[in-house]
Amino acid sequence: MAGPIPPFEPRPGPGYRTRDNARLRRSRHFTQLPVRTIIPNALTVLALCAGLTAIRFAIEGRFEAAVVAIIIASVFDALDGRIARMLQGSTRFGAELDSLTDFVNFGVAPVVVLYLWSLGEIGGIGWIAVLGFAVCCALRLARFNVALEDPDKPVWAGNYFVGVPAPAAAGLVMLPLYLSFIGVTWLKEVPLLIAIHALAIAFLMVSRIPTFSGKRMGLRIRRDMVLPILLLVGLGAAVILSYPWIAFTGLCALYLLSIPAATMRYRYHMRRTAAEPQPDTDNIGVK
Repeated sequence: MAGPIPPFEPRPGPGYRTRDNARLRRSRHFTQLPVRTIIPNALTVLALCAGLTAIRFAIEGRFEAAVVAIIIASVFDALDGRIARMLQGSTRFGAELDSLTDFVNFGVAPVVVLYLWSLGEIGGIGWIAVLGFAVCCALRLARFNVALEDPDKPVWAGNYFVGVPAPAAAGLVMLPLYLSFIGVTWLKEVPLLIAIHALAIAFLMVSRIPTFSGKRMGLRIRRDMVLPILLLVGLGAAVILSYPWIAFTGLCALYLLSIPAATMRYRYHMRRTAAEPQPDTDNIGVK
């Protein structure tokens, strides 16, 4: 005798997979993300707002406020990556957002401020300087993003950048503005010199000249160095708050002087590495 008839189960129609995929996508939309991934991106967005606001201040003729806004953007840019690493909240989305923000804040905003301040007086030549700086910044950021980590690269090479990084280049290209705020007002009347300066900094960005990185500086310090470091931080903050444009001019001068020092130090490491005996890999495993 035949067994009981099983309950009727309708066969799924032709679109059941599409409906399942749609439900799966909707469930992903409501997936909760940890807060640690939002904080670094929020700082990046604040940096972007500061950079765009600098352009607005420059249009209104408030050039000191424009420079301060770009400096604030650079502070946020320095914080977002470090906080992302500390909170273990680094994401590919955050990396892409940070790169686009760097282009606006350090490749566009500083030279637009310079153009509205002085470079516009020489028309096309001034705009060529603006475009040259912006394009070089884009090329540098693209080169940095696609650079693959070389497994054979020596450890000491991580202490150097290839070329001047975009935030440092933005600070250097605004040096004529710092000097004008101090009282060197004649610089505004020679926009051709400012254009040459901007193109020179643009060249440093895309060059192969090694510059100090500082990313691998030790996170621990000796106990006897705590008080001197805190004292230097306090004195530095006092100088920047009391004489900001003199301080930033001095920082630009120190950075420019560090480039030859970094080049010589890099070549010294290269010579030492070349002089070290290389392991004989040809006879490995041969008995």
